[in-house]
Amino acid sequence: MITTSVCIIGAGPGGATAALQLDRLGISCVVVDKAVFPRDKVCGDGLSGKVITALQRIDPAIAERLRTLQEKENSWGVTFVSPGRQAMDVPYRPNYNKQSDAPIGFVCKRIHFDNFLVDELKRSPHVSLHEGVAIDRYTSGPDGYVVSNADGSFQVTAKLLIIANGAHSSFTKDVAGIRMEPRYYAAGIRAYYKGVTGMHADSFIELHFLKGLLPGYLWIFPLPNGEANVGMDMLSDAVRDRKVNLKKLLTDTLREDPVFAERFRNAEMTSSLDGYGLPLGSKKRTLSGDRYMLVGDAAFIIDPFTGEGIGNALYSGAIAAKQAAACLEQNDFSAATMAAYDESVYRVLGPELRLSHKLQQLVKYPRLFNWLMKMGMKNKQLRDVISSMFYEVDLRKKLTKPSFYFKLLLNR
Repeated sequence: MITTSVCIIGAGPGGATAALQLDRLGISCVVVDKAVFPRDKVCGDGLSGKVITALQRIDPAIAERLRTLQEKENSWGVTFVSPGRQAMDVPYRPNYNKQSDAPIGFVCKRIHFDNFLVDELKRSPHVSLHEGVAIDRYTSGPDGYVVSNADGSFQVTAKLLIIANGAHSSFTKDVAGIRMEPRYYAAGIRAYYKGVTGMHADSFIELHFLKGLLPGYLWIFPLPNGEANVGMDMLSDAVRDRKVNLKKLLTDTLREDPVFAERFRNAEMTSSLDGYGLPLGSKKRTLSGDRYMLVGDAAFIIDPFTGEGIGNALYSGAIAAKQAAACLEQNDFSAATMAAYDESVYRVLGPELRLSHKLQQLVKYPRLFNWLMKMGMKNKQLRDVISSMFYEVDLRKKLTKPSFYFKLLLNR
């Protein structure tokens, strides 16, 4: 049996970030993942500026190594396309200079990005990583948790658990009591293509909120070597109620829509078309309890509007590690003490998640969404603030102030 202060279940972005933060704080931890890396994960593959910001705060050397990673495409912003086909380019950093500024956004296949983080774990002296072990049992006691695989041949005793094993975490469902609710969950599909034309010169990712796809959107994310991550997501209750076949809707759109048909005329699908679920941060939930915290997708904190989950996973992982350090120092792992983690997560990410949920609702009204896009195309202040959503969490707080919208309407 392994004994540790902190056991992290899952070595994806949230769990790996928690372990890296603990390592830099000098705290030993055990990380367990059912996969053996490198392994793929169905995802949009977009890394917004929040990713580099989070890693920079943990250790600038990690951020620098990510910047030099070969298997990624530097991306400078997002193109939003409204139901009326108005396109608005929103850079990750206002007034960026591609020649002199370092990129802060990337597109990187998860097989490469997650393996990058696992390699960082392997070079961290306070991290003990165990791959290829599925944790199936969680037993709580007065001194902590005992977790094990199905036959009990692998066991870890820990004072505190950080749960980072994804959207289908049994711990999230059975212990934390968070269940999938179709109105706060999205279904997504993804495939890789080669030869898609019409990509932005600065590798902006594309989000197409077209009328026939609402309340969902189609994305195109540029990758190295002429590849692109192409996919679609839609709220699960809409998929259910309208009996939508997402795979058919995506392939039909790419073949029949005149704009996409031209862009994909000579494109070749280089992978299978795979589906996955997105646990959205559309409502506030309890993310911790006695001796545990949920991070990343296990905490249901994916952005409801853009679908971004990786940046939020990194932020939650770092916050969980700092809370773990505080609990160990106080020798207090009660739910009341752990609640500080929830407060920190929602203080940092809450304003953005609330705004994104409102924007997600706005998409249901194409005329209103078209109007907002037209206003954004004419209003530099709005575009700059939307940019801040992608590279610095703290700047989003202005979006919660009524005075901002009053000024926006006066200056439109």
